[in-house]
Amino acid sequence: MQQIKQPNVVFIMADQMKWSAFRMHSGIGIETPALERLASEGVRFEHAITPHPLCVPARTSVMTSRYPHSTGCRRNETLMPPNETHAFRIWKEAGFTTGLIGKNHCFVESSDLDLLDVRCEISHRGLPVGNYPGENVGNKGMDWVTPTDVIDQSHSTRRGMPRQSPTISYAISDHPIEGYGTSVITTQTEAFLERIATGDNFGAENENDAHDLEKPFALWVSYPDPHEPYEAPRRYADMFPPEGVNLPPSRSSEFTDGTAPERNRTLYEILNQESDSEEDRRAVIATYQAMVRFVDDGVGRILDKLDELGLRENTIVVFTADHGDFMGEHGMAVKGGLFYDSLVRVPLIVSWPGGGVPQGVVDDSMANTIDVLPTLLQLQGIADFESPPQEPSEGRLPNPGPRVPEESQGEVVNSENLRRFQGSPLPTVTGAAPRAAAHSEYGAGGPAFTLDMLAKFSKPYGYPTLIDTLWAREAEGRRKMVRTQSWKYVTDPMAEPIGATTDSGAHPEDELYDLKSDPWELRNVAADGKNAGVVSKMRALLADWMVRTEDFHPVPLPRTIGREQSR
Repeated sequence: MQQIKQPNVVFIMADQMKWSAFRMHSGIGIETPALERLASEGVRFEHAITPHPLCVPARTSVMTSRYPHSTGCRRNETLMPPNETHAFRIWKEAGFTTGLIGKNHCFVESSDLDLLDVRCEISHRGLPVGNYPGENVGNKGMDWVTPTDVIDQSHSTRRGMPRQSPTISYAISDHPIEGYGTSVITTQTEAFLERIATGDNFGAENENDAHDLEKPFALWVSYPDPHEPYEAPRRYADMFPPEGVNLPPSRSSEFTDGTAPERNRTLYEILNQESDSEEDRRAVIATYQAMVRFVDDGVGRILDKLDELGLRENTIVVFTADHGDFMGEHGMAVKGGLFYDSLVRVPLIVSWPGGGVPQGVVDDSMANTIDVLPTLLQLQGIADFESPPQEPSEGRLPNPGPRVPEESQGEVVNSENLRRFQGSPLPTVTGAAPRAAAHSEYGAGGPAFTLDMLAKFSKPYGYPTLIDTLWAREAEGRRKMVRTQSWKYVTDPMAEPIGATTDSGAHPEDELYDLKSDPWELRNVAADGKNAGVVSKMRALLADWMVRTEDFHPVPLPRTIGREQSR
């Protein structure tokens, strides 16, 4: 019997693209026609949160549907561990053609890289040269469509960026437009899709050997922009003059009135733009916006190609980002391990009109990007996370894991193994119930990096100091965040002094933001006694999450009520 082809996946991820960069989300954002089109053809999540506001931990969590405290990927130097259950291991066993085009910064083990039938990596400063973990030299399955000398030429500015001040660096350049990373990735993706449409599997073997099954594909399109270096081709920069930038709201005493925790004040000491001209502050935001629009045009080209080739009907398209960027909010740019929405709130759109996913719907509930993988597997019919457990039979317990069809059971894809997932299918896109809270975390249990430590570095501080202190700040503490539609709470069980509390019962280093009255998170109200009930409720949400996700590897559960007896 002819089998029905499972839907393809084009999973598009931008790097360091904050939620408020989009006009459809925020008054300080820009128009993004392609992503607005994608949203009109799918579900846009208004409150999507990254599990960790740093590249590697976020990416490994998205690919595994597990938080960094479970994968062990808590720093940019701790990449995907061996033998982890992740998206491409699942798709490969399910018989998909697999590909990664763009920034990796996730997979480094040869056993994982071998799962990719196509691998064409490019990062912030061009083609990998083998000097950074998670940037792997050499292609697999495809040569670059764009000549490598053109790619090198168009990345020359990024390898020697001008610096307007210690905290601001941006550039407008006139290199060949086809050699910029965003163009290179888009062109390569178009070529991949064209070959897929002809039945090319890039030499991959179908492990299922189903000759009557047209092989589906799963492609990760990973744009390195708009992560720094902040550089845009003039064509896009001209679309966003600095004088047209809408600056975000600010509060002059945010970091000096005693309400901000020391780690927030420390980062502000490093990155604040108080000494920079308004012209430069506007110009770096405008450059970032140009980079965002460049990526948006790339997404539009990919959607057009899917339509042109007749692939769109059976292809799920997801767009998100690994994390955000201050980019003017809180008087800073770049990122640094805090939990403001500019860093943890990301765009998330899921679209599959041909599969019945609603179109033009905005979901207002809380979501997390670790929910993407179980959502895709649910839509593809690879696993069922929604159906209630089967009724127990005499002497036996129900299967505790997601249901996997008997004919699809494998070494990786099986109910017991998929119990590892800590995310759930997204509501609206599937029949799953909406969630009231989302979580994020940062730190690996290291000692705090304090203002006293910062004082030993030479002034003026700025981006060089940010990099010089990076490893200490990445590792410090065990910060945890919980966010609802109305409130955000941040705490760190390792913060000193242990046991000290404020009038609300919060720790002196805790953060609490009333998102209804203070959507830009300019006033930390954790110490306010009138918020004692809110602090208590948010701590309960954190405790519930920490208990539910405490197992590094889920313990195998029994299938029988007692020891099986021979009958």
